[in-house]
Amino acid sequence: MKPLGILMLDTRFPRIEGDIGNPKSFDFPVIFRRMEGIGSVDAVAVHPNRPRVLAALKANAEALAAEGAIGLSTSCGFLALYQKELEALSPVPVATSALLLIKTLKGKKVGVITASAENLTPAHFEAVEAPGDTPVQGLPADSSFAATFLHNGLTLDRDAVERETVEAGRALMRTHPDIDAIVLECTNLPPYKPALQRALGVPIFDVLDLLRDFRKRLGGRVSG
Repeated sequence: MKPLGILMLDTRFPRIEGDIGNPKSFDFPVIFRRMEGIGSVDAVAVHPNRPRVLAALKANAEALAAEGAIGLSTSCGFLALYQKELEALSPVPVATSALLLIKTLKGKKVGVITASAENLTPAHFEAVEAPGDTPVQGLPADSSFAATFLHNGLTLDRDAVERETVEAGRALMRTHPDIDAIVLECTNLPPYKPALQRALGVPIFDVLDLLRDFRKRLGGRVSG
């Protein structure tokens, strides 16, 4: 089976099973390529340096396609911002972010849990043809999650991050009780999906769901 390629931010934090950066998270082959010098701060920004980030995405997309990747994703949901541009530049199909799932959940009132509500803008939603007023709940800036994943920490308190993620989900549902599906923007959050589903009682969708379907749709496609 031909692999998907994952364009990875330049990070050092732990990637447990369920995280997009752990190959055990997938039931199909994946190949990773680190975008040197492009870290979380470059992706999770209200006003990123778009030419610089897009140049890194393009160069590394071409390299992954040359290695045999038949489709590409990224290790950060905020890179949804570049979906259309990267589609035009990449030699192979692209699915940048779990935010792409929103437009497929027709008839659902969708909410999003994100690494940073402050920095997730209507432009990110517009880039994946999702409503700009989609309800959003972020993880707190002073959270264990932020210390690891936004500030590139070397350790991960899994239990603390799970509690923070569940509380974010509960806060989202308190504010928007009509939500009947949740998308996890962040590619580090899928490990906590089972706890969220137990706590909230609504379907939870993440980047791994996106990529399973993406890989199936690509089928036996040959790159190049």
